[in-house]
Amino acid sequence: MAKSSFKLEHPLERRQAEADRIREKYPDRIPVIVEKAERSDIPDIDKKKYLVPADLTVGQFVYVVRKRIKLSAEKAIFIFIKNILPPTAAMMSTIYEDNKDEDGFLYMTYSGENTFGAF
Repeated sequence: MAKSSFKLEHPLERRQAEADRIREKYPDRIPVIVEKAERSDIPDIDKKKYLVPADLTVGQFVYVVRKRIKLSAEKAIFIFIKNILPPTAAMMSTIYEDNKDEDGFLYMTYSGENTFGAF
């Protein structure tokens, strides 16, 4: 998978400082970066950075993403973390602890198709 455009636009030190500041100010929130998968025909999301409640499930966050990209109910959306489809019932706090990047952000990619084939 291609490197996150957020990572390309912002140096590591700046991302780390921002994630640390966010976690300090909002300890019950998770800093998440959401980006569209390459070659996906699904609409672009209007913002990439989210401050997600730690007790939100992946499924609830997928609902938030669907709303942000104004995706109709009959269209599928897949959310990937490190090219893996996370369980929808998993808590965002658990996903964050297991998959956060060295900079302190959790990176998620969304697509209209199951591009990586992992269930």
